[in-house]
Amino acid sequence: MNTELIKSEFQKKVSSDISLYQEGTNRFKVFTPFQFEDGDFFSIVLKYENGKWILTDEGHTFMHLSYELDIDTIEKGTRSQIISNVLSQFELEVKYGAILTELNDSWGDSLFSYIQGLVRISDINYLSKERVKSTFLQDFREFISEKIDNSRIKFDYNHPDNDPRAKYPVDCRVNGMAKPLYIFAINTDDKCRDVTISLLQYERWNLRFHSIAIFEDQESINRKVLARFSDVCEKQFSSLSGDNLPRIEKYFNDNIKSY
Repeated sequence: MNTELIKSEFQKKVSSDISLYQEGTNRFKVFTPFQFEDGDFFSIVLKYENGKWILTDEGHTFMHLSYELDIDTIEKGTRSQIISNVLSQFELEVKYGAILTELNDSWGDSLFSYIQGLVRISDINYLSKERVKSTFLQDFREFISEKIDNSRIKFDYNHPDNDPRAKYPVDCRVNGMAKPLYIFAINTDDKCRDVTISLLQYERWNLRFHSIAIFEDQESINRKVLARFSDVCEKQFSSLSGDNLPRIEKYFNDNIKSY
């Protein structure tokens, strides 16, 4: 196995900070910059098992979750369903408490997807049982529909070629320009993380687009989550209310026609 070639593939697709450390025959520790909220790094192992190469956390993620959550709340009810959805979305499986995936032809893409799954599962806030209900999403759609020609907008858009399973949706796509405008409605830390992942994925697909985010309340978003999001989103509005309403409308009027 050419470890330098694999490391180069991981670094090219995911992060230049990734390194490999051989722990035995066909077994490597994968060091990445990705962490739990308490600063503990993800534990990822690349190994050859039963005739195939796999990535596994060897049970570390669920063990880490158990420090703050009763294990029964992870294995049952709403959290269990959320975890099942994440496993399905990122093509992961659980065996004896370990989260693992088989590597496909592109090892870098496999690691990228694997890490996304670990991030979603390890996020305590994402696994919260209670969801804050508001009219924000409805207000968002109504505002967009009022201010932009309906023939140019599509809500819940997914790229037909790169994302046929709608794993990385856009809340609203505005067409009719050289580069379409992707508009996102963000009301929680979870949604902010999801959109960050989606925008990074669009970049990896080399899509040409402009992006804008409208928050329900930007001040309620975790600072670290918002900082990572701000690195990848072009334009943000802190709320859909008050003085921001005419500002957002002016942005549409000034930019949608000029792209």
